[in-house]
Amino acid sequence: MIEDGKPIFVQIAERIEDDIVDGALPDGGQAPSTNEIAAFYRINPATAGKGVNRLVDDGILVKRRGIGMFVADGARERLLARRRSSFVDDFVTPLLTEAEALGIGPDEVAALIRNTREDHTP
Repeated sequence: MIEDGKPIFVQIAERIEDDIVDGALPDGGQAPSTNEIAAFYRINPATAGKGVNRLVDDGILVKRRGIGMFVADGARERLLARRRSSFVDDFVTPLLTEAEALGIGPDEVAALIRNTREDHTP
């Protein structure tokens, strides 16, 4: 499950963020410990700790001394807001740049998106 090309601690942080966004780890819920993460992914606990500490530094997780790590109140909404703000730069702008290079106008792009969504909606 660990991929090449991206630091492992970043991947650990992103997986925990994904679990928060997906609702698997709700606000106030206990996050896996660094030892649990390290055992699951068969990595050094210090590497797992670096990923978790990154989320603590970002205010996504909070440490409760002697108890563990917990999802901070409002963490899901903060993550969603951050992802929404990067969505345009990461996906929409490259899509529109490529569409323009191919001679596809905005209305046709919108139609392609609607049709693709309809084709992939259960």
